Amino acid sequence: MRAVIQRVSESYVNVDNHNVGEINSGLNVLLGVEEEDNEKDVDYMVDKIVNLRIFEDDQDKLNLSVKDVNGEILVVSQFTLLGDCRKGRRPNFMKAAPPAKADELYKLFTKKIEENHGLKVQTGSFQQHMKVGLVNDGPVTMLIDSKKTF
Repeated sequence: MRAVIQRVSESYVNVDNHNVGEINSGLNVLLGVEEEDNEKDVDYMVDKIVNLRIFEDDQDKLNLSVKDVNGEILVVSQFTLLGDCRKGRRPNFMKAAPPAKADELYKLFTKKIEENHGLKVQTGSFQQHMKVGLVNDGPVTMLIDSKKTF
């Protein structure tokens, strides 16, 4: 499972000229589910993301998490994060999970954030063409992989 995490002052996802999810200050999470991912990967990613200290404290040090600042999270499914671009010029998506499995783990990911951590979570629309807008605050952008490949 891979994620691009962006600290934002606002973010939204739009489908067919209608905002289906939007947040104020918090995290925009682009989430890619790999074929071999399971609930352990979900648990790792949830724990890592909600506790990641990328918000400033009163001394301007990155010491606070999205939980600490009562932030919101917008989670957008993004299978293209699993694209392998090492060979040729066209990404290979063979490691991306099939849609049914990806949707199941994507929903489990958002459910665990809400139920286990009490954070407000908004989402995009799975398998839809989406337009994602955000104001990256900092900018602060992090990459996380449950297999710890980077």
